Amino acid sequence: MVDKRTIKRRHLIYYLSVFDRDTDQLIGQLVDISTRGIMLTSENPIEKGKAFKLRMVLPDVIEGDNQISFEAKSVWCERDVNPHFYGIGLEFTQISRKTMSIIESLIEDFSFLE
Repeated sequence: MVDKRTIKRRHLIYYLSVFDRDTDQLIGQLVDISTRGIMLTSENPIEKGKAFKLRMVLPDVIEGDNQISFEAKSVWCERDVNPHFYGIGLEFTQISRKTMSIIESLIEDFSFLE
């Protein structure tokens, strides 16, 4: 599989929880993040192309917020190396400037040094 990403994904030093805003159900745990989307790990598969309204709990208060909200769609879902989990790729579809600024701060302040 050829990786077509032009924006580097970053692994954070925290496992952040991502929830469906409508149901408050846990969708999964953040694996990595970029300014284009996120990858989650989850016990449940998600169908490709599904739209979500999501919220993510932050590791600290960033720009006055302890969580962010955004909309995303699932672009892929595959069984993880651990067969009890799935990897899920989500692409941001609607995100405010402030939320994008918080994501950029997350990437800068909370990602592993490489």
